[in-house]
Amino acid sequence: MLGLHASLLCADDWSFHVRFQQEVAGGSGRFHRLTREEKWRPEETAIIVCDVWDLHHCLNAVHRLNQFTPRLNEVLKHARGRGAIIIHSPSDCMPAYKDHSARTRALEAPLADNLPTDMGLWCSAIPEEERAVYPIDQSDGGEDDDPAEHARWAVKLSALGRNPGTPWKTQSKQIEIDAERDYISDRGDEVWNILEHRGIKNVILTGVHVNMCVLGRPFGLRQMARNGKNVVLMRDMTDTMYNPKRWPFVSHYTGNDLIIAHIERHVAPTITSDQILGGAPFVFHDDHRPHLVIVCAEDEYKTAETLPPLALKYLGRDFHVSYVWGSETERNLLPGIEVLDEADAMLVSVRRRTLPTEAMAVVKRFVAKGKPVIGIRTASHAFSLRNNRAGAGQDDWPEFDSNVFGGNYTNHYGNKLVASAYRAMLVPHSIVNGMEKRPFRTGGSLYKTSPLEKGTTTLLLGSVDGQPAEPAAWTYLRDNGGRSFYTSLGHVDDFKNEQFIRLLVQGIYWANGIPVNEQVFQKSDSYWATTNVPDGPHSETAWYRCVLRLSGPWASDFSVDVPSSASVWLNGVSLTKDSDAAADALLVDDANLLVIRTESGLTVAPTIRSKSRTKILEGTWQFRIGDREEWSNMPLPAKFGAGSDIVFSD
Repeated sequence: MLGLHASLLCADDWSFHVRFQQEVAGGSGRFHRLTREEKWRPEETAIIVCDVWDLHHCLNAVHRLNQFTPRLNEVLKHARGRGAIIIHSPSDCMPAYKDHSARTRALEAPLADNLPTDMGLWCSAIPEEERAVYPIDQSDGGEDDDPAEHARWAVKLSALGRNPGTPWKTQSKQIEIDAERDYISDRGDEVWNILEHRGIKNVILTGVHVNMCVLGRPFGLRQMARNGKNVVLMRDMTDTMYNPKRWPFVSHYTGNDLIIAHIERHVAPTITSDQILGGAPFVFHDDHRPHLVIVCAEDEYKTAETLPPLALKYLGRDFHVSYVWGSETERNLLPGIEVLDEADAMLVSVRRRTLPTEAMAVVKRFVAKGKPVIGIRTASHAFSLRNNRAGAGQDDWPEFDSNVFGGNYTNHYGNKLVASAYRAMLVPHSIVNGMEKRPFRTGGSLYKTSPLEKGTTTLLLGSVDGQPAEPAAWTYLRDNGGRSFYTSLGHVDDFKNEQFIRLLVQGIYWANGIPVNEQVFQKSDSYWATTNVPDGPHSETAWYRCVLRLSGPWASDFSVDVPSSASVWLNGVSLTKDSDAAADALLVDDANLLVIRTESGLTVAPTIRSKSRTKILEGTWQFRIGDREEWSNMPLPAKFGAGSDIVFSD
């Protein structure tokens, strides 16, 4: 009977494919995107619905929220029916629910005997995030409305009797609350009491906004992760407050992807709503970006270092980009290659690898679907060993070059021969638009690639002294209708050449059938970037900012020591002329924005002091050159506007 009972319990389990990211090698900054299967008991699972408010100060945020709340409500209904508990957490809205039975139920949960000390506080960062650069600038609050439309929306909110800055009063009416079973709370300690009282081991976070409230609230991802809950983010039932006019100047949805990747690497794994409801994951209506997978496994030309910054800078507006990296321990493994089954395009930078049979089948299946393939440099011999064939359980693809690119790589000219490239066509083609017609020097040796297959169109020729010219970039229309673009360029020095950058970026766009907007190549160089303090010296006016999260003992006689020539602000309050203002401006157990303006840089790290404590603020700050008064503060409190990479705490 015991065995039968156990099997029945197992049959009722939820099975989740949990996605997480694992660093390829320590300090590499590259991550394998992997999945693992987990089985959860529904009655040991809670879904926390974070800040799904009825209204918001950002109109676009309201539009996006209204798109996914109907599906979120279905997720909650299904989960409730399976026995999971639902905790509704619309912050600042508890007065609207003071007589609601779900609110009463939350208040009546007995005090947990293991209540974490800081469970009632916002969490700005956890230790796992310390080594990461926070991926977006949200210090303007993330508003992405058209200014005129935003102004009209503020007027409408005022007419409704709402504060345009904080217009929420309840949770969205599209989310049903079961008065007999659910809970309502916006307090971390109350939520913890509920979880412990109900024996909850697994927590799913959903709601908005993932880069602010879902991460930082006392009941959010960071607090759940650092206090031992098996927590995941439902990544398709959330949104980000991000303005594409801020660094890294990508689309709103790419900003969302970057935050989710940060979470999967440093905070918690993720799942999608289809794992509860079936069907497909939710996608926002106007998110039409093709999913480009960059497959990178070559050591000679350092494309693992050159491709990610290029993709972020030039592709983040119109593409969803993800990566598959070669294993550091097993040459012929590409962990996560199965992502190609859901991809729209593939960029290959691989050199002489064989793959396990099932992995090679994924690559061949992708190509057979007629999807775009882009190749650079060693992609011509990506899956071909020099003089051998694949071993047992492994597959090669010597014909990859001819089959996929219409190429004919045989070798290369000597490394000491200086190579140059020039346009092969005088007629216009979108891939070479804007490129100079005169030759330019290329990095690395010139590949021998001729003759090309029928169906190719040569765009660029390369030459070395005393030898015939060789095709260096071309398009290929495959028999199955798929578009391919290949260039034998891709040496690390090529990525310093604007001509090569334009060629590769426009080749990627062409392969995907997307017209290139010239704005892709017009990027701002003025933004807050990270730097290590001490820093400098600088010959121009320099601004620095960080976040202080300090406990009670710091409140007594708090002060900031900086060079006498510097100007200092704490939470927007100037300390330059009145250092005594520091103690009044400091928010204990909260995030504090410290900003310093200097004429020469911070060659010595600032020091903060109190009656009983001293701390040198040596480490990661944000930095920019220029001089604008508004840089002394942020539109939102620091806990919302700052990233996790510039936080100094006790």
